[in-house]
Amino acid sequence: MSLIRRLLDRLILIATVVGGGLVPGFISQYRQRLGGRLDQAKFDLEPWRRMADQMFNGDLDKLIQYHLASHDPVFHADGLAIRNIADALHRLQAAADALQTSLFRQVGYLALHIDTGLARATWGDWIPTFSLSLEGISFALLMGLALWLLFHTLWMLVAKASARYRQTSLNV
Repeated sequence: MSLIRRLLDRLILIATVVGGGLVPGFISQYRQRLGGRLDQAKFDLEPWRRMADQMFNGDLDKLIQYHLASHDPVFHADGLAIRNIADALHRLQAAADALQTSLFRQVGYLALHIDTGLARATWGDWIPTFSLSLEGISFALLMGLALWLLFHTLWMLVAKASARYRQTSLNV
């Protein structure tokens, strides 16, 4: 059993360090894809912004309200579309701003706020890259250490439970 534990121990440590080193590259590619979506949303909203500048003193919300108040179903649908683009732009801008920080904060932000569609698209086109920056290497080592310690803790708990089970079955 000791040989199996040592082998699993080394495999888990190596796999988690390598996996941790790949995370910064994934986040970088996620940020690039996010930036592309942000640029597209800005491009899509630009004609409406120009119209708001000309007719509503630059107030996009007034333009949207004007469209939504219309009894014409086409105008009303335009208002909903403009609102959706503006909302998407705000969400994408907030995400892009949140990802302009340290790697550890980026990981924390993505753990709580990841856009699953964007993550799936990034994963589909992801080209694995290992980060050789000090921050990337630190992250990889810390991730490896954390999961390695978790493995040892779980192994110890299972071993203790197994020993107790064997002892109680011998006493019966």
